[in-house]
Amino acid sequence: MNLTNWVEEYHKLGAGPWTVASAPGRVDFLNTHQDYKGLPVIPVAINLHTYVFGKLWTRDVFRVRSLDLEALGEEATDTFPIIGGPVQERGWFGNYLRGVVNVLHKRGLAPRLKGIDVIIKSDIPIGSGLASSAALEVAFALLLNHVFNLGYDAKNLAEIAYHAETQEVGVPCGRLDQYGVAFGGIVKLECRPPYNVEPLPFTDLTFAIIDSGIRHSTGGIHPFRQDDINRGLMALMESKAVPRGLKARLGYRYDQPLWEKVSEQDVSPYLSTMDERSAKRILFTLKMHESTETALDLLRLKTPRRERVVNTLGEKVWEAIMTKPENKRVYWALGEVMNWQHILLRDFYDVSLPELERIREAAIEAGAYGVKISGAGMGGSLIALVNNPEAGYKILEDASATGAKRGWVSGVGKGASIIHT
Repeated sequence: MNLTNWVEEYHKLGAGPWTVASAPGRVDFLNTHQDYKGLPVIPVAINLHTYVFGKLWTRDVFRVRSLDLEALGEEATDTFPIIGGPVQERGWFGNYLRGVVNVLHKRGLAPRLKGIDVIIKSDIPIGSGLASSAALEVAFALLLNHVFNLGYDAKNLAEIAYHAETQEVGVPCGRLDQYGVAFGGIVKLECRPPYNVEPLPFTDLTFAIIDSGIRHSTGGIHPFRQDDINRGLMALMESKAVPRGLKARLGYRYDQPLWEKVSEQDVSPYLSTMDERSAKRILFTLKMHESTETALDLLRLKTPRRERVVNTLGEKVWEAIMTKPENKRVYWALGEVMNWQHILLRDFYDVSLPELERIREAAIEAGAYGVKISGAGMGGSLIALVNNPEAGYKILEDASATGAKRGWVSGVGKGASIIHT
């Protein structure tokens, strides 16, 4: 979107300047489905954005208009008081903004708010695993933060957006989306308090983002996988065969174990105490995290530990990492991690579909280093790590021939920001 043209257009709607907040989409790069377990994740901001335009007006309400929904012929306006308001039926776009205002109200900030006329325009497709709802929440929170001088930093904005989505809107998610959107770049996000964020130095990456066109909802995926893990943990905790020391690192709920201090070797002797599906979910959690530790070494420009690489990716991968030319080594190794994590998502977490597998195979054959699901799965998007933008467009072309609906090529994007005031 050409921002200057949009600002000029919005000035025609009425007197007074528009403040414009922008928040990027994000791809779920590594350690997918781990944030709600308290494990670190690695999101990457992309060059698709949600723009929230705001202008003070005389009424003590928020009036919101979505140009994207309007273009689709759907209900596109919402109005609610500055002290917040109840969320509407599930799926209503205004709930995300209502949620942000409700969180601010609970923080005692309602008296500082005034009525705003709000217009939304987004490049991020809804339901494609690219954090469209988080981008809307963060951009709106940033707009209010700027207009009313609330004094929040990126971490606070991410927390406001997270609580808006989980506590107010009622979507059971972790913090991956909100933090990835607010901070931008490539970061390691610690998903336990105090939720530290580590910017990672290797950002020279290009992705082809492939929208399968299959819509999904995290609410239909997360709770069921969490229940599977809970059943497995219950079996371990109640088994007399499991050592007391191991139980001390576990718990009864998916977010209670110190997963990073539990190895596959620790739990393997006791997987027979639980049903097969629960065992797969627990193995997924441990295998996914171990491979992410290898990727973190690469993104920190360090040589990964040989033992860890061999355990997760195999001896041949380690040999290739050590012998490939330096300018290709990191890309190739990250691609191998991505491919392994997709296999885990497909075979251990059951969130792939035949349609996604056909698209992924086409992207691999077209030359991608690695391809994996981004987001919850069961549809949404795939991300492919590529050499350069030209290679990315070739992958999108081949993916389209196998059923993908659309796609984008993106480098690593910046975080949420005020781009016009």
